[in-house]
Amino acid sequence: MVLLEGWRARHQQIGKSVQMCNRRIHSWMWGCYASVGAFLFGCACSQLTTDIAKYSVGRLRPHFISICKPDWSKINCNLTYIDPIPCTNDDAHRMKESRLSFPSGHASFSAYTMVYLVIYLQMRYKFKTPKLLRPFLQFLCLMMTFYTTVSRIFDYKHHWSDVLFGFLLGTTIAILVARFVSDLFPSGSPAVQCSSEGHTVYLEDRRSLERDSEANNTATTVRTQTRLGAVSE
Repeated sequence: MVLLEGWRARHQQIGKSVQMCNRRIHSWMWGCYASVGAFLFGCACSQLTTDIAKYSVGRLRPHFISICKPDWSKINCNLTYIDPIPCTNDDAHRMKESRLSFPSGHASFSAYTMVYLVIYLQMRYKFKTPKLLRPFLQFLCLMMTFYTTVSRIFDYKHHWSDVLFGFLLGTTIAILVARFVSDLFPSGSPAVQCSSEGHTVYLEDRRSLERDSEANNTATTVRTQTRLGAVSE
């Protein structure tokens, strides 16, 4: 992000002019603040949402038995639900973590960071050559989050549903932050309508044409009234 914002600052004016201590701050600093700031804000939102779900829902991890090491002599297998579980492990931290399987924090965080980076590259990467570099970088980002999420399953740290929900959560937050919080998508882009003749017309162009037409009609009316007044005299 920092490198791409530096390239943008060299070729165009980005952000707004900011002065601090009577010194003008370079537009590159503003670009980094806007891009990295929105990214970090999304990181905080993703982590907070994941933690709320973890401590609200919980769920035992697949390797809970190996962590708990229950005393089987105190367990009645005829019962469908056993609470409390007679664990023999005294490590409170590991016992607490073994009950926080849903959703996967690794899946949500990796999905958010990599999906956001994919969107960022799509909107900011403007180099014409080589053409395959941007798709390759985007594919590499997606493969990184894919391996991270899958590794949580074959490491027996999460169930597949934990990983799937975490991935969807991170992806959703990445799309929302990129679309509505960051400046990756210009808010002033003109909307599109189809004219009665079937041609594509931008609303801004349509409004300007309507204003020009109203001005011409007003001028024509004034000239007509002036001529009628001259004839009557």
